[in-house]
Amino acid sequence: MNIKEYIDTANKKALERMASVQPILIDIELEAKNIIPGMDNKTILHAGPPIEWERMCGPTQGAIAGILVYEGLAADLTEGYEIAASGEIKFDCNHDHDTVGPMTGITSPHQPVFVLEDELTGKKAYCTLNEGRGRVLRFGGWNKEVLDRLNWMKSVLAPTLKKAIKHSDGINIKTIIAESLHMGDEGHNRNRSGSYLFLSELTPHMLDTTNNEIAKEVFLFIKKNADIFHLNLSMPHSKLIADAARDIDYCSLVVAMARNGTDIGIQVSSLGREWFTSPASIVEGLYFPGYSEKDACPDLGDSTISEVIGIGGFAMAASPAIVSFVGGSAREATLRTRRMYEISAGTSSIFTIPSLDFKGTPVGIDIRKVVELDETPLINTGIAHKEAGIGQIGAGLTAAPYDMFKDALKAFGAKYL
Repeated sequence: MNIKEYIDTANKKALERMASVQPILIDIELEAKNIIPGMDNKTILHAGPPIEWERMCGPTQGAIAGILVYEGLAADLTEGYEIAASGEIKFDCNHDHDTVGPMTGITSPHQPVFVLEDELTGKKAYCTLNEGRGRVLRFGGWNKEVLDRLNWMKSVLAPTLKKAIKHSDGINIKTIIAESLHMGDEGHNRNRSGSYLFLSELTPHMLDTTNNEIAKEVFLFIKKNADIFHLNLSMPHSKLIADAARDIDYCSLVVAMARNGTDIGIQVSSLGREWFTSPASIVEGLYFPGYSEKDACPDLGDSTISEVIGIGGFAMAASPAIVSFVGGSAREATLRTRRMYEISAGTSSIFTIPSLDFKGTPVGIDIRKVVELDETPLINTGIAHKEAGIGQIGAGLTAAPYDMFKDALKAFGAKYL
């Protein structure tokens, strides 16, 4: 075979592996350090590729300072900043520990995490629970309200969900997302249908395992935050699917794409754990009243794992309503999905789009096609304020930078040509 045949065969193998994954929500671990590989009491994980404290964006530094208060390692936010800068804490990226997190993506030792498992291979992926809207840690927000909510999540939300999940004998997140795409979600910025489908699966088990008052409290929290709650289940689901394509010789497909508010990076199947990075871009979008692009932090979060497996920005044609949140028009949403077929190795057999006659979403970002066509993956995302403590100021659309794909293709060529 010639080199192209080797690559095409490897990419086909990767797509077949991705399609076979069945991500099942099997548990909530009440303390992340007990289950996330390589984590201890002085480890804080973050979104995006690896980055040192001094280069972190404002929201990520603020979220770390705050989580050190939650962890009992700092008395207040000021001390949190001091400890974070001291070198006492080990920072690393979520992706390199089988974990993902939205926006700042902070994962700390004593936070509860969802545990998803591929029922075919037993491989696991993890994510913290979603805090909902308002001032929240994932956007760098911190005050007593944020701390109180995190403590309630650990003491009430997580144990209640844990009992219900164990009682359910597992919930298939892939089938929920596939159905949600037929109900107006795209699986990244709009998760309302996914959250409601999850609630419908979970609620009977919750009623069987906890008292009605607590069940109602948890139910209403998820319902109130339905637009976003399911994202923290969709993301580890997507990571399990993407990770199935890792470490295939000659494979030119992206298996991770993530941002930390300073850099954006990708990993490629055949190139191991090396990150290829570019500066993170500013997101164009709809801003909340009183804010504009000059207030925005560059692109942030692990949630672009959605686009890697063919949902999110790649499935916008399934979600006309998303344009009311991120901008644009329903016609543009469809055109954006059509463009993504051009840089993808295949189409999904699971995630389909009604408005495109139930054609599968584009899946398998091929670095060769990205560079050849100068067409990069489209991303829809939230926008954080560049300063810590303020939080979300809008949502919008962006495209991944070109240079990191070019650098990855050069490394690919150096390995195989």
